[in-house]
Amino acid sequence: MKSNLKTRPVIVWVLIVLQFLLGFGALVSGILLVVAPDGALMHMPATMLRYSPFPNFLIPGIILALLLGGYPLAIAYSLWRKPAWRWPEAVNPFKGLHWSWAASLSAGVILLVWIVVQVLLLRTLAFLHILYFVWGCALLALTLAPAIRKSYTR
Repeated sequence: MKSNLKTRPVIVWVLIVLQFLLGFGALVSGILLVVAPDGALMHMPATMLRYSPFPNFLIPGIILALLLGGYPLAIAYSLWRKPAWRWPEAVNPFKGLHWSWAASLSAGVILLVWIVVQVLLLRTLAFLHILYFVWGCALLALTLAPAIRKSYTR
């Protein structure tokens, strides 16, 4: 199912790069929060969590590293290489498209949900919230773009 890498539209490469950068940044940030759950390595005071159900950044760090770190990294790889893995194909609701397309769409939704929940729990809105909300919208828009759909159609 591998396609010629040179024939892919630029928009496909933009999506792959956005997924990779999201995953890399979130994985590093999540690991930093797990290593220092008090937020010291990220210069984030634990008082930020006063309205949340978390006493420290350990659980948010784990969720960040896995859902917004490892998952988008796997998606970036899958969008690039189009591996024929059976287990993700089994849960792919879009049988006419490679499973990495559906995974990319879900990563955009996960990012949007993460940001909205974060804003609600922290009761604050910062520039990074807006940036990552726009990033999530961009992931959705790019994934839904006709050129991308065509690239991942079987």
